Amino acid sequence: MSRIRSVATAAHDRRAFLAATGAVSLSAGIGLALRPGTGEAAAGTAATTAQGRPVAVSRRAPAAPLAPYTRGTTLSTLATARPGSGYRRLGDGPAWPRVVRGDLAAPKDGRAARRTALAAFVQFTDLHLVDVQHPLRYEYLRAQTASAWRPQESLSVAGAVSLVERVNALRGAPATGSPLHFVMTTGDNTDNNARTELDWFLKVMSGGRITPNSGDPARYEGVQNSDLKLYWQPEAALRDADKQLGFPRIEGFLAAAIRELRSPGLDLPWYSTVGNHDSLPGGCYAPGDSFFAEFAVGGRKLMTLDESVGTALWKNVKKGGDPKGAGFKEMLRSQGRALRPVTPDEARAPFTPAEYLRAHLDPAHAGAGPVGHGYSQANLDAGTQYYTFRIADGLLGISLDTTDPGGHYEGSLGTAQLRWLERTLKTAGRDGDHVIVFSHHTSRTMRNLREDPAHPGERRHGGDEVLSLLGAHRPVLAWVNGHSHKNAVTPHSAPDGRSFWEVSTASHVDFPQLARVIEIADNHDGTISLFTTLIESAAPHGTNYEDLSQTGLAALYRELAFNAPGARTDLSGSPQDRNTELVLKKN
Repeated sequence: MSRIRSVATAAHDRRAFLAATGAVSLSAGIGLALRPGTGEAAAGTAATTAQGRPVAVSRRAPAAPLAPYTRGTTLSTLATARPGSGYRRLGDGPAWPRVVRGDLAAPKDGRAARRTALAAFVQFTDLHLVDVQHPLRYEYLRAQTASAWRPQESLSVAGAVSLVERVNALRGAPATGSPLHFVMTTGDNTDNNARTELDWFLKVMSGGRITPNSGDPARYEGVQNSDLKLYWQPEAALRDADKQLGFPRIEGFLAAAIRELRSPGLDLPWYSTVGNHDSLPGGCYAPGDSFFAEFAVGGRKLMTLDESVGTALWKNVKKGGDPKGAGFKEMLRSQGRALRPVTPDEARAPFTPAEYLRAHLDPAHAGAGPVGHGYSQANLDAGTQYYTFRIADGLLGISLDTTDPGGHYEGSLGTAQLRWLERTLKTAGRDGDHVIVFSHHTSRTMRNLREDPAHPGERRHGGDEVLSLLGAHRPVLAWVNGHSHKNAVTPHSAPDGRSFWEVSTASHVDFPQLARVIEIADNHDGTISLFTTLIESAAPHGTNYEDLSQTGLAALYRELAFNAPGARTDLSGSPQDRNTELVLKKN
């Protein structure tokens, strides 16, 4: 008998009690391989079990009884463009229905009345909190790729705070009514590997006052007041390329974009997974180059580039031909006369993996806990960014580091991490645990097998090998990831009947700017259901250009993202990739 089945009744009784008393708890993340034996939960946010193990206590559940609901989710409504052409305003649109998927197991009648909720959590991914004035940004490649510069990105912090507000307002889990246990963010939390952005991210998640500005403390210095037609100039009369498409002129936009705002912080414990933009300059170049570090904090910024030079540069990046950024560095050196002066700022310096870990471990950023948000002193000592944590009874979380330090934006795993993952899965199987795996990259974007300079001679392993390993172990229920900025839900099955779901979620920087609630339920008929429900930020769908409040900016963030020239229109995925019930056999 599996452990999930054996504890289902006890878990149900305990959750009913906790819901009635207004609280729910879960283990704070004691890793099986890398975590120390003692807990690291924040003072005031932790308790202990009878065995002395730490638990992180979630926010108070809403007034009982908890029950399935749709309000505040895309099961109710979502931002939709109003009729018209050119630049389009948004309003309330029709909901996305829930789709039942039986690719891996047939859904059985009557399961809703039988099922027991085992766990529920929220996935954030690809927040891309952007220091838009950072000298190393390559906005001038906008003609080559829409991801180089987005009209909305100066409002990324306001948008992320609004997403936190949405999660804090949810009445538990939409499908089962279970209290929410935690939030996991699956990487690309920052955009430029900059200390400014890391500070903003941690304060968005755990609470605090944030001034999304760098350089001159009194004014914006970047491409949006450059008088260059390549970029939307929100306050100028200039008929830039975006205004010619209908983008508005908004007085006071830039001052509002760099004004202090406040995040309430998540009311839930939260965990962190690292992405390529958190580790690599530009999200694609091998770290540690002193030229890039000096340029980042310096007083010069490139805002224009000959299109032929930009095209060649981007083609090389796409095929992974410049992992160390040698060509990028040479291009910057050749553009001396085109560089514009900006205010230098040491806070824009790149952060190292060790600094990333220390920042997470700082009790000042603990929020609702746990201290470290999955990472531990053991990670710092070993120089690793992967770990395990306890989600619930019989359910283990595994967070992977899929960034390749050798460079390029696609990912892979080193042999040491792959072997650790194999050992962890075997232990989980022996202990009767089921497993949810988290990573930044998807299986299809783990094709970068470039050697890690810090581990010469160690092989790198791609998505196919990871899929094979996960499929060989019965405990795995799902692999949850991001990176692609697109909703996708993919079934994976092995010849012997083992199966799991890969759940990839759209980013919060590109429209439709989503996060995902994921619930695990035992149907008590030999199957398990995973429910996925997409949510937007708490900002209203409509905008008012005179409303430059924190909420107004978050709404404008979404509308600008919808209208961003060149942005992909397929990121929502199909109905089968959105709100779903994913059925699989209980192995």
